[in-house]
This record gives sequence, structure tokens and C-alpha cells, in this order.
Amino acid sequence: LEASAAESQASVHALVRIIKGESPPITLEDFVLSRRKEKRIAEEISELLVNTFVTGLEREDIEALSVALYKIPKAAEKFAEHFIMGMPQLEGVDFTQQVGMLEQATDTVLAMVKQLRDIKELGKIKELNDRLRYIEGEADKLMLHLLRDLYTGKHDPLRVIILKDLYELLEKVIDRCRDAGNVISHIFLKNS
Repeated sequence: LEASAAESQASVHALVRIIKGESPPITLEDFVLSRRKEKRIAEEISELLVNTFVTGLEREDIEALSVALYKIPKAAEKFAEHFIMGMPQLEGVDFTQQVGMLEQATDTVLAMVKQLRDIKELGKIKELNDRLRYIEGEADKLMLHLLRDLYTGKHDPLRVIILKDLYELLEKVIDRCRDAGNVISHIFLKNS
């Protein structure tokens, strides 16, 4: 599960590099590789669950968390696809705030997954989940602010369509992080 959360974090770091236009240029293949690694990890988790007689956590909880973690790099890849297609329309657009929130969200999810090793620390997991919810709430506020600007009518319609799509996809990545955090919180509550 920690490797899975780390892949989610790696996909967001690749997303940051693609947005910043860092060299060497990131390609969609980088995202596909990350998602494939994540899929292999999920399959390995499923195999281990079938072959392991006793687990510290319920099988359904492990599977739910594995699925939730898999959705993070998948959503990041979808954003990257749309970002690359829309690049000609994105000159001057600043995604810094959203990217910062994405990095914080995946860092928090990874910390939460690592906390599963000490399942009795319910206070720590509550603190991390509250941080994740705060990040998601701030992302929602930012989304509304950005949409308000798009709806003013001062932007080219094609640019509005592209930006709205990208903003929604970024929000979806953060929502996927929140979903994973909710699964982890549920696991902690059941086992405390």
C-alpha cells in the first residue's frame, strides 16, 4: 500500500514537471508507466490477499484502499493528456496554486498510508485526514474563484472550455486523494 501511495505521489510530481515545462519534457508515456506500476502493485496486493490466510486488516478494507490509491495516478494521467492537447491555449495560465495543493494532498495520503503501521494512533490519522479535507476545501474555493473568472465573458470561448476541463480534472485528482483518506480513516476507526 505504501508503494501504491508513493506511485500516486510520483504521478503528481510528474504532473508538476509537465505544468512547469521542465526539461527534459515529460511525455504521456511517463504517466502511463506510473499507472502501469500502480496497476501491478494493485494486482500484487490482490494476489497477496488471496494467498495470505491472516491479515492485520480486513481484506475488503485493503482492496478498497488499493482501488482508491489507483484512481489518483489515473486522474493525474487524464489531466496530463488534456493539458498536452490544450497547451497552445494555455499561455499565461498559472496552475501553481492547484499544483501546490496536489502535492500537499498526495504527501498527506502517503503519510496516512504509512500510519497504517501504527493502527492505534487514531489521533494522528484524524489530524492527517483533517488536513486532507482542508486542502480539498481550499481547492473547491479556488475552483469557484477560477470559474467565476472564466464566466465573465472576457476570455476566448475555446480557452474557457479547455481551462474549465483542466480545472475540473485537477479538482478530481484532489478528490481522489480525499477519497483515499476517507478509506484510511474508516480503516482506523474500525481497528481502534
